[in-house]
Amino acid sequence: MHQKTRGRSFALLAALLCLCLLFSLPVAAVRGEQRPMLLVGGIPFGVRFFTDGILVVGYCDVTHGGTQKNPARDAGVRPGDCITAVNGEKPTSVSELSGVIEQSKGKPLSISLSRDDQTISVLLSPISCDEDGHFRTGLWVRDSGAGIGTVTFIKERDHSFAGLGHGICDGESGTLIRMARGSVMGVTIGGITKGASGAPGELKGHFSAGKTGVLSSNTVCGVYGTFAELPLLPAGAMPAGKREELHCGAATCWCTLDDNVTREYHIEISDINRAATGNKCFTVKVTDPVLLEKTGGIVQGMSGSPIVQDGRLVGAVTHVLIGDPTTGYGIFIENMLANMPEALMG
Repeated sequence: MHQKTRGRSFALLAALLCLCLLFSLPVAAVRGEQRPMLLVGGIPFGVRFFTDGILVVGYCDVTHGGTQKNPARDAGVRPGDCITAVNGEKPTSVSELSGVIEQSKGKPLSISLSRDDQTISVLLSPISCDEDGHFRTGLWVRDSGAGIGTVTFIKERDHSFAGLGHGICDGESGTLIRMARGSVMGVTIGGITKGASGAPGELKGHFSAGKTGVLSSNTVCGVYGTFAELPLLPAGAMPAGKREELHCGAATCWCTLDDNVTREYHIEISDINRAATGNKCFTVKVTDPVLLEKTGGIVQGMSGSPIVQDGRLVGAVTHVLIGDPTTGYGIFIENMLANMPEALMG
């Protein structure tokens, strides 16, 4: 049993961009006459989280009797599955799961898996490793993770917020991570890896403060939670924009680079799909010469950067095109509102 740990930024990559928090008013309030006023984000935030169950991220063959074998693959366990129970008991950590496997001494284990919102049961028989004699299943798993992203907006009344504009996904399987609990951490941006064609860049940050809030939900349209105290947001409050109000042409996005000052940068909006319900609703192209010089366009860590057009908060940056770092996708702010957890609805 091996644990895979990654200290990568959860931002705009197809691989790792696979690091949404929100607040209170239902999407009906956006589409009706009443418009929620949202504090525009653009500040970085960090997350530490624990998975709900043990996430399978890959295979690691076991040498048994001089032959490479993989009991987990043979039993039908797949990367992206979440182990929710072993012999009827929920494992709380990778180390606990490893202990159960070792204690089995090769006897079959009844494994409950969550896969595509369905529960699947398999029988998995660990085998001893020739190298050290320990019993293994051939799985590579994880129970926690960490990363950074950008806050999209905050609700002033209760400090609830939304960020990323896409979900936190496992970097190997691309599966949305089932999160049991998580913490929001303070972040300082210390450097930038500039993006290039075929090699998306990255905001390099480190946790610079302790826990500043809690995460409550991880969805395809972002992560949601609550800050303990209201952060400083230079853009102030703006009304939420409707998808039908978004139009092709000039807009701006707010983000924080390695000087740790939140600023507004010029972008262009095109290819709007008003029927989109996910996190790729329109195309974003960076046109600001300062942002292009510093980052090359959209980089990891900018996921969630709020997009403003005509004085309204209309969406957030979510992904970058691997072949063109100046271009990526954005999500409607309505979609982020629609996916907020009920516990944050006011």
